[in-house]
Amino acid sequence: MGIAFLSSQSFETPCTITVEQSSEHFHAHVELSDEIAIQPGDKVRVHGAPISIPFGSREVFERRATVTRASPLASALTRLAAYFDLTELYEISFNAGRIK
Repeated sequence: MGIAFLSSQSFETPCTITVEQSSEHFHAHVELSDEIAIQPGDKVRVHGAPISIPFGSREVFERRATVTRASPLASALTRLAAYFDLTELYEISFNAGRIK
């Protein structure tokens, strides 16, 4: 029972990579097949050679990816760390006088 709380599982799945490099857009998006949901702490590794496209173009590639599911403990720790990282975005100020 305790080992299941610490272990992770991996599986392979096809994926689609969309890469665009232009003056309007500069991005790369990976979409896993079968609408696989990625949870906190999960890792995705896309296989294949590095992708390089010329400026001003948009291309779509089909590859395979390995998804490694986080263990319940790793997922909980990732959620906790993300909560504390989010609090760094808060800006709190105190005003000596009353706001009018």
